[in-house]
Amino acid sequence: MPAKSKAQQKAAGAALAAKRGETKVSELKGASREMYESMSEKQLEEFAETKRKGKPEHVGDRKS
Repeated sequence: MPAKSKAQQKAAGAALAAKRGETKVSELKGASREMYESMSEKQLEEFAETKRKGKPEHVGDRKS
């Protein structure tokens, strides 16, 4: 399942880095902390590898 926004993709990338031991879990906040705790590494990879082009910054944003 791909990320629906840039913010979601970034949070998944941060959570994935912590899951792999590249960053400290204590540095995670908000959505990235929740993703770290509730998603598998494979799920996080799917979100993090999503292309950002054409994605809104946040899910609620709409292009005008």
